[in-house]
Amino acid sequence: MSLVTALVYRRRHRLLGRLVQEALALYGMEVPAACEIGPGLIVFHRGFGTVLHPYTTLGADVTLYNGVTVGRADPWVPQELSAMRRVVVGDGAVLCAGAKVVCKTGVLTVGAGTVVGANAVLTRSTGPGEVWAGVPARRIGMRDGSRVPSAVLA
Repeated sequence: MSLVTALVYRRRHRLLGRLVQEALALYGMEVPAACEIGPGLIVFHRGFGTVLHPYTTLGADVTLYNGVTVGRADPWVPQELSAMRRVVVGDGAVLCAGAKVVCKTGVLTVGAGTVVGANAVLTRSTGPGEVWAGVPARRIGMRDGSRVPSAVLA
């Protein structure tokens, strides 16, 4: 387990929590204590620039690269008035470098085993094992290697 991952898991510590949050900030990570994080989190490149919204749930064995943002698509609205409820990242999902997962209403779910490509902007829920890329993100294939028909991509 990397130092950054160990700090993420200790951010809720009763006595050291604030110190751990400041140590994560030195790495450029913002992971509020309210985030729910399952076992087996992998953070590459020390998570530099990674920001998670407090209403984020990460499943087991999720992989985060640097520059990932998970949050609201309506930051101009006060939190208590926002229609966004939660972002749920399923088990085994991979959020590549610079990926943005933003939710405007309800619950946005990144399916188990889904890959969100580098610098993609995901604004809607995905199914399990899919590969999403682009701005806005579109499904471009499946993690098993199969491709999406070009008619679907248009």
